[in-house]
Amino acid sequence: MLYHLLYPLANHFIGFNVFRYVTFRSVYAAVTAFGICLFFGGSVIARMQAAQLGEKIRNDGPASHSSKAGTPTMGGLLIILALVVSSLLWMRWDSKFLWLALFSIIWFGAIGFADDFWKLMGTGKSRGVPGLWKLIFQTIGAIVIVYGYLAILPDDFHLKTCITLPFFKYPLDIGVMYPFLAVLVIVGASNGVNLTDGMDGLAIGCTTFASMAFVVVTYVVGNVKFSEYLKIIQVPGSSELTILCAALVGAGLGFLWFNAAPAQIFMGDTGSLVLGGLLGTVAVMVKQEFLLIIVGGIFVAEAFSVIAQVTSFKMRGKRIFKMAPLHHHFELSGVPESKLVVRFWIVAIILTLLTLSTLKLR
Repeated sequence: MLYHLLYPLANHFIGFNVFRYVTFRSVYAAVTAFGICLFFGGSVIARMQAAQLGEKIRNDGPASHSSKAGTPTMGGLLIILALVVSSLLWMRWDSKFLWLALFSIIWFGAIGFADDFWKLMGTGKSRGVPGLWKLIFQTIGAIVIVYGYLAILPDDFHLKTCITLPFFKYPLDIGVMYPFLAVLVIVGASNGVNLTDGMDGLAIGCTTFASMAFVVVTYVVGNVKFSEYLKIIQVPGSSELTILCAALVGAGLGFLWFNAAPAQIFMGDTGSLVLGGLLGTVAVMVKQEFLLIIVGGIFVAEAFSVIAQVTSFKMRGKRIFKMAPLHHHFELSGVPESKLVVRFWIVAIILTLLTLSTLKLR
């Protein structure tokens, strides 16, 4: 919005020319998102406490988590607010990528909100929206995003069904299989972050580092010179996604302010499904689907641990881990939660650096 309001004034005052630059708007999108979280965080926590919207702790989880019962949840609403407002302020409204990203935020946010609300209002062993229904709605949203993305690409863009493989220079055209892969990436990322959200600051910290990587990735993909130099698929107009990723970094840091141990608020599925779905959406829109596997290695490992645990128990009657997802296995092995979270952050940082290195190592 600010681009459309203030950039035209550059004809009268050259200082407004800064609004044409993606880098300038990205910085202030991050600052805006951070500021919104910081400004509204305290009041959101207070209102949720007053409404008694506190987390219900699973009986089959680690015993140390019982003290967290009653901590306000659905903090993802704060993340959504920061992302939506910041994106609308600093991104160009004529960018179709903006509206597709906002659809992703709202759709996955609605699924997460319904799940959290059902858990809070339910009685007995209610654990929210049944897993199958949640997966169905996630898949529907992902299908809309993928086909919407393919529709907004220019007609002369001959790389619509191509993917980029890390460490390889040339794209691979997978034809009719592309939509299936793209949907799988978005749904998988959404559930991966959701499974990682089990400790104070764990999911939001890892997501923030992944978002930092995508700030760089989206910028080079949207820039003709950089993408040509690095032999990366250049997606016309995708540079606006740099602003969105920067807003995601700011929102992540702002939420971490309250979510760091001991957490004053949890993001709930309202936040985790949005964060994962948005990362998957961005990865698809900049043709870096497989890069998400590297930068989101923590999420992949968490999801794989659950799949392996369930498969092993059904086939052999034995568990591989003490508890899945993976972070609970280490916790039950005696690693303190705060130390475990920081160690996961360290791994996320290394994965972020490795991801950025792949842009050159081809």
